[in-house]
Amino acid sequence: MNDKPDFSKGKNRAETAPAYLSVWNLESYYGESYIVQNISFNVHEGEILALLGRNGAGKTSTLRSIARMDEPQVQGGEIWLDHKPLHSCASHEASQMGIGLVPEDRSIIPGLTVEENLKLAQIAPPIGWSLERLYSLFPRLGERRTQEGVTLSGGEQQMLAIARALARDIKVLLLDEPYEGLAPVIVDEIEKTLRIIKEQGITTIIVEQNAVRALELADRAVILDTGGIVFDGTAQEVLENEQLRAEYLAI
Repeated sequence: MNDKPDFSKGKNRAETAPAYLSVWNLESYYGESYIVQNISFNVHEGEILALLGRNGAGKTSTLRSIARMDEPQVQGGEIWLDHKPLHSCASHEASQMGIGLVPEDRSIIPGLTVEENLKLAQIAPPIGWSLERLYSLFPRLGERRTQEGVTLSGGEQQMLAIARALARDIKVLLLDEPYEGLAPVIVDEIEKTLRIIKEQGITTIIVEQNAVRALELADRAVILDTGGIVFDGTAQEVLENEQLRAEYLAI
């Protein structure tokens, strides 16, 4: 008998709410390993959604599935962005449709300066923010535009990775562990930037081990546990529910 409380009942599930991005019954595999296990959730336009859970819960795999990366392989379900199907797209097609993934490793290109990394992102349409606008959002990048990207500090590399995503005309920003390894003062700076991005109407999904900081930023939260959803509701509900945090987030 499973005595664990079901925190998902009665929440804002994909079957009951209109959405800008919808994930329906998504199933993804790494080889034979069933990682993303029949999950469904909505993200509304202009919203910040915190996708949370313990290590190994399937958070990064869910982001990569939405971005239509080669791994994990999506073998079931549907992904819709603004009424257009993503589930049948390749990763470059998902990017063209407005998905911007900032991976945990940031993937700054060695040998290229800050500005060259940004210009490379704009080599093909759809073009997003101008370099001037990006440097206004991230003044440090403007100061270091001629510096090789991989020689920046960790916080500056994270800024560059986010700026590179915004250099494309994106509709949904997917952030995988944006605060990892950063000093609290830099986290504050990244968080301030994400609030500005939200004001521009960009929808964001944030995966973050620093769950409290993510919840304080987010409008809503989805919590995964071993590949499935155990909670879908407001971020404030999670902050106020000690039992839920202890059960699934260990905080």
